[in-house]
Amino acid sequence: MRLLYSWLSIMFGLISLAQITSQSYHEITTGAQQTKLYLPILKNKKVAIVTNASGIIGNKHLVDTLLKQKIKIVKIFGPEHGFRGTADAGEKVKSGKDPITGIPVISLYGSHKKPTTEDLKGIDIIVFDIQDVGVRFYTYISTMTYLMEACAENKKDLIILDRPNPNGYYIDGPKMIDKYKSFLGLHQVPLVYGMTCGEYAKMVNGEKWLKDSLTCKLTVIPLKNYNRSKFISGLPVKPSPNLPNDTAILLYPSLGLFEGTILSMGRGTNYPFQISGTPYTTSFEFKFMPGSNAISKKPKYQDSLCFGIDFRPLFQQQLQTKSININWLALFYEKANDKQSMFFDRNFNYHAGNDDLKQQIISKISEKDIRQSWQASLEAFKVIRKKYLIYKDF
Repeated sequence: MRLLYSWLSIMFGLISLAQITSQSYHEITTGAQQTKLYLPILKNKKVAIVTNASGIIGNKHLVDTLLKQKIKIVKIFGPEHGFRGTADAGEKVKSGKDPITGIPVISLYGSHKKPTTEDLKGIDIIVFDIQDVGVRFYTYISTMTYLMEACAENKKDLIILDRPNPNGYYIDGPKMIDKYKSFLGLHQVPLVYGMTCGEYAKMVNGEKWLKDSLTCKLTVIPLKNYNRSKFISGLPVKPSPNLPNDTAILLYPSLGLFEGTILSMGRGTNYPFQISGTPYTTSFEFKFMPGSNAISKKPKYQDSLCFGIDFRPLFQQQLQTKSININWLALFYEKANDKQSMFFDRNFNYHAGNDDLKQQIISKISEKDIRQSWQASLEAFKVIRKKYLIYKDF
């Protein structure tokens, strides 16, 4: 069955009968906010923090809060985009010293992605506090996994200060296979997995997914008032530089797949992960021109006119679908015309987690049949996932 590219189905998809609503981030009490639960554990210990700009309590950074409480922080580890969260996607981040506190900062997105034994010397306990967005190729869960592995190998305790998953209200997408295991996906989970970092860490431990089936001594400080059945809106800090608002975060599971194609994701504009296009087709009326800016120094198609789609008006429609939108990907592929042979690059399969989706789009397999090909793996994952949930399921 061939894909039917009507603008109605491509742009809006099928709206589910159950209306999905949003929950304000400010209605939730994060793990970090519940200092009474973990300060006693940290007292008189040499502490390392794995965090970035999203690790805040109110309007103060976790590091500053703990220092004020006389907690001895000896090291900070920074993930992709760095401790202060200013580096571009994929940009290597150097280690150094935090200019504000003077604490040594070790990059986990530079020369190595897993803390070494030397990195962990002189540390008693490690605290992980990073805002995730619930997508397999969003690299913070990979950083967390490598951290867990290093803690298990070096017998270090780990505390995860849980934060809500804004896209935690559904599970969808192709499952990763081992052939495409990388920092963009370390485990055989769907593209959207419907778990918080704390729940995911419990699953990594419980399923023996660490090297040599090790387990990490893990404590999760859970959320209060988190409603998993809703999209979480109003994150106070961008989880990464190019996810600046609710719209970008909501669209990321669908549009993140475009990273492995000829498409621009709007980097170098005011609307990253909210618009997309390419100079290679003029089939769309919407146009934009990426330019160098503070968070995207050399964006794809810099200073070139791109033609594509402005996805911002589709926020409410996409919110209701409880699924990633593969019709958008199929539409762009169809409109690529003579550029179809170069539409996908080698990174696409690593984002998708397998090589099936690429071939399904090229072969114009129907959306229904593509989704059907995921169902068995989705159901199997749900059985595993259920064992590790901390919060009520949707």
